[in-house]
Amino acid sequence: MLRFLLILNVCFAFAVRADEARELHLLCWTEYVPQKVIDGFSKQEKARVVVENYNSNSQMLAALRAKPGYYDLIQPSGFYAERLMENGGLEALDLARIPNARHLDPRLRVLGKDTEGRYSVPWMAGTVGLVVNTERVHEPLRNWADVFDGRHAGRIVVVNDAREMVAWALAALDLPLTAVDDASLARVAPVLEKWLPQVRIFDSDSPSRALLSGEADLGIVWSGEAALLWQRDRKFQYILPERGAHRFVDRLAIPQGAPHHALAEDFINYCLEPQVSVWISDEYPYTNPNLAARRLLTPAQLANPASYPPGDPELPSLRNVGNTPEAVEEFVKRLRERIGK
Repeated sequence: MLRFLLILNVCFAFAVRADEARELHLLCWTEYVPQKVIDGFSKQEKARVVVENYNSNSQMLAALRAKPGYYDLIQPSGFYAERLMENGGLEALDLARIPNARHLDPRLRVLGKDTEGRYSVPWMAGTVGLVVNTERVHEPLRNWADVFDGRHAGRIVVVNDAREMVAWALAALDLPLTAVDDASLARVAPVLEKWLPQVRIFDSDSPSRALLSGEADLGIVWSGEAALLWQRDRKFQYILPERGAHRFVDRLAIPQGAPHHALAEDFINYCLEPQVSVWISDEYPYTNPNLAARRLLTPAQLANPASYPPGDPELPSLRNVGNTPEAVEEFVKRLRERIGK
């Protein structure tokens, strides 16, 4: 009997280790990975996906520092992925295990010095722009400063993103969007001190809700949120600013020390299956970087001006020249504390 129990315990321990080996820890943005994708991968790979969410890059970084060697996949913004890569924070991808990467738009696949896409792949791309409820706002808006001219104070929603806020002020000052050195931030400060008190709601998770509910009349939001508004009601107009428009490309990457590296690559490859990628666009209508998936989208999806801006303009992406992303976030945090926002 004792021998039988020992064998049973060994088998149980082996089964537990095997089960743990098929567990993927995904750290990602709130409202960005459809449950359908999670369920499909879990069923196909017989693996459990443990999802944790964040609503800012700094929260992602704090989670990585709090639990090193725990997460298998992260979903950083482009400039954060670039910083992690340069500091040795990402593991190289075995591209032979990710054959579906061939479907990606070459323009969106490259990130800084990673010209072969060996450290991250695009998840979704998009822009940040102005959304106007045209039933309530009748004057034309062309730039970030138009939102904050005083006529709409208390009726504005914006994404709660420090790097974005700095970019809007840099554009208004005709400074490069990459310039986040001390001198540039000193010039940005009085602009944001005037603008931010006019904001009613800071919301990076789902800023469209404030516009749908009528709490806000206009806002600065992610293009995927603007696309959802346009689908619901064409009174919500999306406007790319004439100065300072830029594109973001959120990434999938494997952090240094990931315990289940191969399973993470399997997840990346699964998400790049054209039909799976369509599921992502169906729920979160950003610009899909998967060209094969884009050919499967409906004419209505492709005609959404927030998802696919007319003319497919070439837009720069945010990068940092000067201070680190964390320093920029700390700068905006202190400024908001000073003005009570």
